[in-house]
Amino acid sequence: MIEPPATTPASGAAQRFGNALGRRSNWEQLAKFCVVGASGYVVYLGVYSLLIDEAHLHYLSATAPAFLAAVANNYTWNRIWTFRDQQGRIAGQGFRFLVVSLVAFGCNELLLYGLVHAGLGKIVAAAIAVMVVTPINFLGNKLWSFRP
Repeated sequence: MIEPPATTPASGAAQRFGNALGRRSNWEQLAKFCVVGASGYVVYLGVYSLLIDEAHLHYLSATAPAFLAAVANNYTWNRIWTFRDQQGRIAGQGFRFLVVSLVAFGCNELLLYGLVHAGLGKIVAAAIAVMVVTPINFLGNKLWSFRP
């Protein structure tokens, strides 16, 4: 008798990934996360632009306050709306959300620096950098910050 091949960790992960892609609830959650992210994007770019144009801060210095304003916005709305069925302790989720956000922020800073030095304008570079790191942010928050 021929036995079926044993599943490997990689094939198990691929199966879980495939199952996750097939769940409508995950796509709805991603859509909500993107709506919240869009509001945070507006907050981030608004604060960032004001700090560059009005306060005349260096573009890299302007990112920290803009980031903090966007994180506060995004955590609140993601907890209340996007991941409301996965309510845990507010401090624990908040800490994990902050860690994920800081990782995304670090990636954002590196990308922003590279894009500005490649010749893009500071606002356009910031807008692109935020969009590029969004998947990192979503996965980290879905799989860790707001895990069931």
